[in-house]
Amino acid sequence: MLYKVWGFALFFCSSILMLRAQQHIPLYKDSIRNAIDCPFLEERLSTGRIIHVTTPELIAFFPSHPDSLKTAVIICPGGGYQRLAIENEGYNVAKALNDIGIAAFVLKYRLPNDTCVMNKKIVPLQDLQQTIYLLKTHSNEYKINAENIGVMGFSAGGHLAAMLSTHYNFAAMPFAQDTFLKPSFSVLIYPVITMDDSLTHSGSKSRLLGKNASKTDIDFFSCEKHVNPKTPPTFLILAADDKVVNPENSLAYYDALRKNKVPSEIHIYQTGGHGFGLNLPNNDSWMNRFQKWLSLNHFKKN
Repeated sequence: MLYKVWGFALFFCSSILMLRAQQHIPLYKDSIRNAIDCPFLEERLSTGRIIHVTTPELIAFFPSHPDSLKTAVIICPGGGYQRLAIENEGYNVAKALNDIGIAAFVLKYRLPNDTCVMNKKIVPLQDLQQTIYLLKTHSNEYKINAENIGVMGFSAGGHLAAMLSTHYNFAAMPFAQDTFLKPSFSVLIYPVITMDDSLTHSGSKSRLLGKNASKTDIDFFSCEKHVNPKTPPTFLILAADDKVVNPENSLAYYDALRKNKVPSEIHIYQTGGHGFGLNLPNNDSWMNRFQKWLSLNHFKKN
């Protein structure tokens, strides 16, 4: 009987801790920027992906044993700007970051859709900029260091993360004058980088910019063209056999980082394809490599 009581108590406490570890945070306090009445309802597919996001939010995961530097990572799942792979490239990754003492905030961002927003090209970046603004201005509340907030993106989410990392002086909507939108570091996993037809992921490009994108838009949304010496330190992961997003996307970005002397590291796996999330062949773990890189760049204590 005593065993059952203690077992129930342990289960109850564990459940409380799990509830406390996750938190849903609305991205906008009042009206949602750049939104219009939308006929679609958010839908979660059986694959663990989400479509028709109309109410963006953060899903926060807090570690039980935070690293003393209180680093946090914003996670942007991929999905070709058509859907969000929120489990494979969101929740699972957030839990792995928690395991190494890092707070994680999965961003459920709005996808480009003329039916639901006034300006579809800019809406994902608006949501991401709002995220870093929210975390920096509420860092004490979330027990994170405002100077140690990085961004991580997968596939099209990698393009979004690279946009934040290279266009931090461009405010997609009005913010307080003293707001600094630059992340402390970026982590790009098999990312879409360029909008140039020779290398881009055509689906991501057409959904974001439309089928007849102007040269001005192509140049603005091609992140490799906007790297400069102040671009945040960057960690890149991809597979050489990626048949979805040309690996040259990552190489072009890494080359620009190297030329601008931005601290950066790239790992190209022989196999793995696209969309592997945390799951690389042969049970290798890029998270272990990333953890060492964080320590090397003073974003993790131990």
